[in-house]
Formats: sequence, structure tokens, C-alpha cells
Amino acid sequence: MHQNAIVDLRSDTVTRPTPAMRAAMSIAELGDDVFGDDPTVNRLQERAAELFGCEAALFFPSGTQSNLAALMSHCQRGDEVIVGQEAHTYRYEAGGGAVLGSIQPQPLANLPDGSLNLGEVESAIKPDDSHFARTRLLALENSIGGRVLDRAYLHAAVELAERRGLATHLDGARIFNAAVKLGIHVKDLCRGFDTVSVCLSKGLGAPAGTVLVGRRDVISRARRMRKILGGAMRQAGVIAAAGLYAIDHHVERLAEDHANAERLAQGLGRLDFEVEPPQTNMVFVKIPKEACAPLVEYLKAEGVLALAGPRMRLCTHLDVDAAGIDRAVNAFAGFLARGAVESRGVL
Repeated sequence: MHQNAIVDLRSDTVTRPTPAMRAAMSIAELGDDVFGDDPTVNRLQERAAELFGCEAALFFPSGTQSNLAALMSHCQRGDEVIVGQEAHTYRYEAGGGAVLGSIQPQPLANLPDGSLNLGEVESAIKPDDSHFARTRLLALENSIGGRVLDRAYLHAAVELAERRGLATHLDGARIFNAAVKLGIHVKDLCRGFDTVSVCLSKGLGAPAGTVLVGRRDVISRARRMRKILGGAMRQAGVIAAAGLYAIDHHVERLAEDHANAERLAQGLGRLDFEVEPPQTNMVFVKIPKEACAPLVEYLKAEGVLALAGPRMRLCTHLDVDAAGIDRAVNAFAGFLARGAVESRGVL
């Protein structure tokens, strides 16, 4: 990384395609995905299905659309999904399941490790009574807020859902981060889920795109839901080529992002910031409310981008190397040294 390059820690969605990824995109074979004849999209879908041990896969522009199509494929109007309060599908997707799918969410509090208490999940399942929405789906997320749900927990959740007649969906926006952290193949980590939404545009570094994998019948319904939600793209192979490249070249390197997150956490800890120990590529730092805006402004002037908040999330990714992490730590140190926080009496 060049010394004057921006160190962007706002999200792992900010990455640019690497030169090799751009080259793969430039030579992608193209067709019309609405007709199902874009060969590169088809290769991506086949590759994703094989990778996750699923029958079929479907390419989407975004994870939000993929998650919503999955929910609408599992649930009819008036059905219910059990989901965590912190889940992206519940908190950060504009209520799409309720607005467009007429699906009732039954949110439960996430435990500190990001999981749901399975006893509470079972208690939340409604009886077969016309007074209640029909509980049809359990939706989990892995990783969630940088925290990883292990295979034993996921197995128990799937087993509970099967025993109680529920379908299961996993928001795997950062599922590869979870798999790399645990040292387990995604096929084994996600085994048993009816659908998994897999983002290519976060840690893997593609410019856009998400693949929904699952049973063939559910993916067939999801294709119709995708049409309702805006449809397929046309010559989408240009983007799908980036996804293929990302799957083949950017999975194992996620360990570097995790190491850089740990490097960042340790550096900020030495400055006496209160830092939550990272598991994957996300570092959460507690910042006094009054210091948030001045800190972000100072960091920006130093070439470091971050989002303001009293629980500031800093994301590492393939566009930030160890030198960039050190620049970020030095920028935080400079803010403290300048006396900006102390002069406001907030730290």
C-alpha cells in the first residue's frame, strides 16, 4: 500500500477489484441471464452449488435481495420467521420481509456470542392455532457482527428446526470468514440449511453479487421471487466472473484480514481504548459519544476512513495491509496526543 493511500476501515464492501480480477472480468463469456444463457453466470452458480454441497444456486445483485428472496421462498403471506434482533435480515434490510413478503418477524435477543438461545427459539414457535401466525422459518446469520457460530451450534439449530417442521435459512454474507476462522470447509459448516445466502462483495472482494444456494425446489421459487423483486441482470457474466475469481483466489487470504484485525485491536488496546477482542475481520472500539465526530474528522484528515459511533466498527479487508493498520493506529494515537479528546473532557 502506498504511504498516501486511503486506509478505508468503514466496511469490507469498499474493496476495488484487483488487476487480476479485472482481467477475468474483461474476458468473461457473456449471454443473457434472464434467458439463463450467460455461461459465466451459470458457471458461478454451478461452482457455488458444488462448493456448498447444494443442489442449485442463483445469482443476485445483492445480499439484501438474496435474503429477501429466500425468506419469500420459504414463507407464505402471514407466515412467521424466527430471527435475531441483531440479524441483518431483521435490522438492516428495511423490513423487506414484512413490507414485500407479508412475513411476520419474531425477533429474539442475540446472546453475547451472536447465537440465539435454542430453548427460546423452541418456545417462540407458535401452536397450530388460527389466532397465531404460522411459524415456518428459522433464520440465522454467520458470521454476525464479526462473531462466529460454530458447527456444533448450527447442527443443534438445524436439528431443532427439522424436529419442529421449520425450514432454515442462513445469512452467510461473511460465511467464508467464519469458515476460515474455524478451519472448516463451508460445505461442512453449512450442512443441513435449506438455503444459504453467500456474499461475494464483502471479504472476497468482488464489486457486487451474492449467490443463494440450496435445495433445487427452493431455488426454483427464489428465481420467481427474484423476478418479483426486480429481476435478473442481463449480461451479468461480467460481474459473475469477478465472483468466480474471488471464490478461487480470495478465500484463504481472509486469514490475513483476521490477523490485521488482531493487529489493529492490539494497537488500539495499547492506546487504552476499550476494544472488543476480534474473531474475524471486525474490530469494535468504544468511543465516548462526544468524541465520535471529532475523531472521525481527524482520522479522515490523516487518510483513515471510519464510521462514527460510540461502538465504532472497523473492518479489515484485502485493500488494507499491515502497513495500513499501523497508519490507522498512529492516526488514533495522533488524535489522543493532540489533546482533542482531553480538551473536551470526554476521556
